[in-house]
Amino acid sequence: MAASISRRIFRTLGSLTALGRVSSPNLPVNTSGNGLASLTSSDLKNGMALFSNRKLSTSILTPDDTFPSDLLTPDRTIGQYQDLVIPVTNFQNEDKGFMVLAGDVFDVPIRKDIIHNVVRWQLAKRQQGTHSTKTLSEVSGTGRKPWNQKGTGRARHGTLRGPQFRGGCVMHGPKPRSHAIKMNKQVRRLGLKIALTARAAEGKLLVFDDLALPTHKTKNIVNYYNQMEKTKKVLVVEGGPIDEKLKLATQNLHYVNIIPSIGLNVYSILLHDTLVMSRDAVDKIVERMHTPINR
Repeated sequence: MAASISRRIFRTLGSLTALGRVSSPNLPVNTSGNGLASLTSSDLKNGMALFSNRKLSTSILTPDDTFPSDLLTPDRTIGQYQDLVIPVTNFQNEDKGFMVLAGDVFDVPIRKDIIHNVVRWQLAKRQQGTHSTKTLSEVSGTGRKPWNQKGTGRARHGTLRGPQFRGGCVMHGPKPRSHAIKMNKQVRRLGLKIALTARAAEGKLLVFDDLALPTHKTKNIVNYYNQMEKTKKVLVVEGGPIDEKLKLATQNLHYVNIIPSIGLNVYSILLHDTLVMSRDAVDKIVERMHTPINR
């Protein structure tokens, strides 16, 4: 579903300066620095090029007519940091235009080792670590020697709270601790980019104009889910506060989960084979990936 935009094609349409300015004065340029620009199909046909600055590569396309097919290249090599064009729709399967996804977020090289390490970090960090066993001094009971050292024919013991007795202590047992392991922020951020790239390359990344539903009935989600091919679990990502109707419509469906964009993580993406994101969620994820890391 996702298709890449060839830089070579866009260079033939128009020229950009090193600061991402368009040479033609008639074409709109986004100078607000927020990473978003509104484009139309006529702009692309007249020579609109992608910004060379990677932070300005996520643009919303709302064409008045059919998107030019010569700009869509379905056959591509993953991991070339190329911007992706993906159609925008909604739960009613309405055409809402196209959206350009930043290549440095949605088209990075796949690294299974990074994914493995990030998942290990997530699972280790979420462990409560409240497990606890009692040592010899913590077990309640008498400290009296059970019987004489010699003369009984039995084995010698000094206490009944030892690990060899029923109800006794546990030697070298677990104690409350943190299972978290250290992982650099750059690696964590790269893991999320790789997971998003994998879903986009599989065609399992869907972008919605909004996640609004007419009613809170569960059948609204069920009907849309039945239309999806080869889908078992769906993860819905909302950019802002989760809509109350959407929350009520999905709370009885074990195969549909909703999270805000701030909570999007690698493990949740891997647990769901289809990722549905709103436009606002995509913008916030790209902004989050482009935010400098505080050291």
